[in-house]
Amino acid sequence: MSFEEDDKVVLHDEHSEFDGQIGTVSQTMESMFGDVTYTISFEDGQEAGVPEDALEAADDADVDADADEE
Repeated sequence: MSFEEDDKVVLHDEHSEFDGQIGTVSQTMESMFGDVTYTISFEDGQEAGVPEDALEAADDADVDADADEE
């Protein structure tokens, strides 16, 4: 599944401080080999160079729950 700018996603990367958090795709980049990576913006920062397989589309329930925590 590919993502577009402004899509809400959940990051799954145990080495990231944002693991499990919901963020927004702020940029997509395609390498000369056709691989797409993403820059994801979070409330407390951003994560660049995120591969597609480390992302999951956030469903509406996830987004609503995240908004309730604020």
